[in-house]
Amino acid sequence: MTQTLGVTGGIGSGKTAVCRFFEALGARVFYADVEAKLLMEKDPEARAEIEAAFGSESYDAEGRLNRAYLARQVFGLEENVARINAIVHPRVYRAFERAKEQAERDGVALLIHEAALIFEAGGDRHLDAVAVVDAPEEDRIQRVVARDGVAPEQVRARIRHQLPPDELRRRADYVIENNGTMEDLREQVERVFRAVLNDE
Repeated sequence: MTQTLGVTGGIGSGKTAVCRFFEALGARVFYADVEAKLLMEKDPEARAEIEAAFGSESYDAEGRLNRAYLARQVFGLEENVARINAIVHPRVYRAFERAKEQAERDGVALLIHEAALIFEAGGDRHLDAVAVVDAPEEDRIQRVVARDGVAPEQVRARIRHQLPPDELRRRADYVIENNGTMEDLREQVERVFRAVLNDE
């Protein structure tokens, strides 16, 4: 029986690093944001719904998702965020259910669902447990500035549109603190891995 664990946390908290450690332990990781981008480009129904909601400019002449345009339509407008989430999130969770069935067939003990918005999207209902990765805000801002080449204020604006860390921690089954060394992080991941699989 494959167990499922959500891995979430605010932008720049270190979700990807945590997932790499889980993969090293034999877990399989479903990256929800990667799946969402694939769906928006490859799923004809999703494309049609996005164009109907946000206009034909949502895709460029080559048929690729126009991320900059779509971000401008959505960012900071709760109604538009809800519209795109209603198109994308149900399809992502159907894809996750297929991934879980495949993991069962392959004998994978733990399937990770990595996503920035697990609680906001109601995704915790689909999972056995959720781990929240947390880190000091200034560390998170520095990581994203270095990774994405954006201004600190842009990162702070994105942080303001996510659930606050205290609320994430309150809802979590496990909290992974990313405020030390990579070895500290790896040890925490190993503890969560064993706990989820009831090995301790």
